[in-house]
Amino acid sequence: MRMAAINHRAVGLAGDRAWDIAEASGGAFGPDPMQVLGNWDAFGAWAAGNAPDGGDAYSAGELTCPVPRPPQAFGIGLNYADHAGESGMEVPDDPLVFTKFPSCVAAPNCDIPLVPGNCDWEVELVVVIGRAGRNIAAADVADHIAGFTVGQDVSERIGQFAGGFPQFNLGKSHRNFAPVGPAVVTLDELDNPWDLRLTCSINGVMMQDARTTYLINDIPRLVTYLSSICELLPGDIIFTGTPSGVGMGMDPPQFLEPGDLIVSTVEGLGEITNRCV
Repeated sequence: MRMAAINHRAVGLAGDRAWDIAEASGGAFGPDPMQVLGNWDAFGAWAAGNAPDGGDAYSAGELTCPVPRPPQAFGIGLNYADHAGESGMEVPDDPLVFTKFPSCVAAPNCDIPLVPGNCDWEVELVVVIGRAGRNIAAADVADHIAGFTVGQDVSERIGQFAGGFPQFNLGKSHRNFAPVGPAVVTLDELDNPWDLRLTCSINGVMMQDARTTYLINDIPRLVTYLSSICELLPGDIIFTGTPSGVGMGMDPPQFLEPGDLIVSTVEGLGEITNRCV
């Protein structure tokens, strides 16, 4: 199942076709994508036997955010050893958690307004929660995941590291600094959901290329850790970390400029394309 949004209405994707979830279900679900995520177990059971095979043709430019108002948006820092190395930081014993405030979550094809400072790119696999829970056991993690999607964790580095106490939350939460999409893809759509290639190119030049198998804290570990502290809610998103190849790690450092085109991909999930303005 691939759940997306067109004109802010929840849709299912079938190849190059999209079907409206509210219409197909007779109003049982949708049209708000957050309503679908809030009733994910029932929606999954319905879709297993009733999802249409076809629908209307659509283009990538029509897609809006599939998770437009996540209750909580978690970020994980330094979760690939090579990225920790290029950042000159030690890998923490437990996951390094920050938040991207939900107001920065945006459509998969949105423009990214750059702000003063050093704006950087970070492609990430994003986990979307479909079932609430606290103290989720590792064996039960997959049951609490609605699916995966592609995310770009845009980061303004000067603000992020300002002062004696870095402001990860603020440096990563400017407008449209968290485009996600193109769809929420259920785990059964993926041959091996725990080992996916992710890439990021800027103006056609490959900057990041890695696999999620190299996550220091894998997805079950992240879900169990976060849920041991706070309740995870349907529609929550978890940015799982970025590999090496970000601009601040280059010699000399390289940062985003107006007109730059960022293409972020994750194997089996698709790609998101964002132009800097």
